Amino acid sequence: MTQTHPQLAFIGFGEAAEAFATGWGPDAASHARAYDVKSDTPAARAARTGVTLLADRAGALDGAEAVFCLVTADRAVEAAEQAAPYLPTGAFWLDGNSCSPGAKRRAAELISAVGGRYVDVAIMAPVHPKLHRTPLLIAGPHAEFAARLLETLGMQARIAGATVGDASSIKMIRSVLIKGMEALTAECLLAARRAGVEGAVLASLAASNPGIDWPAQAAYNLERMMVHGHRRAAEMREVAATLAELNLPNALSSASADWQQRLGDMQLAPGDDSFPQRADAVLGRL
Repeated sequence: MTQTHPQLAFIGFGEAAEAFATGWGPDAASHARAYDVKSDTPAARAARTGVTLLADRAGALDGAEAVFCLVTADRAVEAAEQAAPYLPTGAFWLDGNSCSPGAKRRAAELISAVGGRYVDVAIMAPVHPKLHRTPLLIAGPHAEFAARLLETLGMQARIAGATVGDASSIKMIRSVLIKGMEALTAECLLAARRAGVEGAVLASLAASNPGIDWPAQAAYNLERMMVHGHRRAAEMREVAATLAELNLPNALSSASADWQQRLGDMQLAPGDDSFPQRADAVLGRL
């Protein structure tokens, strides 16, 4: 394997893939091919980065030394199943999808069966502004070797464990709170604004938690849900699956997925960085 420019591939070329390729720069990105079931948006993203977008999986995976699988959470196992027949022996399958440990283990079985080296990857922060330097957790029996490859690409990966699911467990369980708080903020403050008691509720929250700028946090949380609600809903359904795998109740995470889906379905532009403006846009559609 070359140290500077390994042959790379993407299955799924969305926001995260574009961010990674942009961060690598044109020299490394020119050694990457991609396949995406969609066409127009991935094609524009690939053109901006220098990655070659191909119309078939086989072409994208031909000769690949490392494959970044970055599809939606609900398609991660299916993507592994569809790509497995074309995966070169010994290639890393870097599964960066936000799905449950159980889903990661099912994907790992498919990749391992064809001689691939599966790595559980958790992307632990938004990919902007850090791009390829976004913190990653990686896990599985091939994590140590994968960490070396990721280091050659300038990426920031920390090994979370030797078992597939160690990284995704951290990501999923953390999301119970992070994305659950987004949904709770929406439910609380949208109700407060509609009831005409927004100022009093915000003042009470500030008195109880003075370290948080509640109007700014509310504006940010709504923006996340408005822009990325579909993707976050898919992740929260995987969070609910994670809790079920642990034999724990998951009603709050399931409800959070519903809120994320509801705001994502509205397809509203977030507009200015203003909670009242965003809240009114959402309330106008509820």
